[in-house]
Amino acid sequence: MRTVPLVDGPVELRGALDLEITRSGVMPRRLPAWTTEQYQDPSVYGVTLMPSGVRLVFRTDARAVELEVLTSTGQLDTDPEPRPTGMLELLVDGAPAGRRQAPVGNVMRMARPGGAQRLIPGEPGSVRFDGLPAGMKNVELWLPQQTPTELVALRADGEVLEPLPDGRRRWVHYGSSISHCLEADGPTGTWPVVAAGLGGVEVINLGQAGNELLDPYVARTIRDLPADLISLKVGINIVGLAAFRLRTFGPAVHGFLDTIREKHPDTPLLLMSPVSCPALEETPGPTTMGPDGKITALGEPADVAGGALTLTVVRAELTRIVAARQARDPHLHYLDGRELLGPDEAAELADGLHPTAAAYRRMGKRFAAHAFVDDGPFR
Repeated sequence: MRTVPLVDGPVELRGALDLEITRSGVMPRRLPAWTTEQYQDPSVYGVTLMPSGVRLVFRTDARAVELEVLTSTGQLDTDPEPRPTGMLELLVDGAPAGRRQAPVGNVMRMARPGGAQRLIPGEPGSVRFDGLPAGMKNVELWLPQQTPTELVALRADGEVLEPLPDGRRRWVHYGSSISHCLEADGPTGTWPVVAAGLGGVEVINLGQAGNELLDPYVARTIRDLPADLISLKVGINIVGLAAFRLRTFGPAVHGFLDTIREKHPDTPLLLMSPVSCPALEETPGPTTMGPDGKITALGEPADVAGGALTLTVVRAELTRIVAARQARDPHLHYLDGRELLGPDEAAELADGLHPTAAAYRRMGKRFAAHAFVDDGPFR
């Protein structure tokens, strides 16, 4: 087995916008380094380390490849084992060629969810994929979407070359945990990756669990990225955290769009509203988890008249914003998120909010059927 450089070598790390040098190796992040100083909440940094959509891409004639990683996962003091670390998945010439459980490395112990963390240091572990087809082939090695993963070493028993350009368009997507897809059955099971595969495009997934709040640094990041297609899935965290009122929500959406349009004036841009979430359809946030493990809204429906946001209000406002802008922005489009997962599929929301792994795959198929068809916004 030969060691392959992870930095300044033939391997492309797609889906990551920053690489942090660590004691063990390199840590991919999904927002650029300059954004870090602008985070109001430390959870933003944590979710950017979760490599949803991040993959190593290269060509090789190797029959075996091995990736050494150091993961970081959480564990409640009341739980007998750490949370699952997720899967590493291998694609060869676009086809699934194996999946392995990511090894447990560092463990962050907590007395309660969201509580103070205590680091239990761990060691790197390796995953190996044997029996690859003979000859030169294109390889994609996808990292687990829910677990920060430091890359320690890549090894192969053959030559490793940089990937050839394939002409695929680049799609940049922004959203919440329902785009981050922590509950998917693997990194290629997130709905943006499923949709990208069906649409024949490369996806950059900027979904941020719990943090889709129209932060200006995200808009500037998208503005400055090369992008052939852009989509924004907006609203669920804003309602769930009661982060905006109607008076401030509309201008924030306009400002986010204006920033992106500074460098992408004609790029197809699809603005999406939230999927169905029964607890928040007619009741404002904030939210909490009830004793049954289901999300519960704590706001007062009567406050909607004073400007509180529900999902119904958000969808109406996004529809209004797109209609108002389309006269001067014909490349702006709108999609009601309930077309991806509707009110008749509430049973697919295990906690009342997050879709199941099967629902995520169905969402990806539905998005592709809407966006990538001949008359769709991403045609």
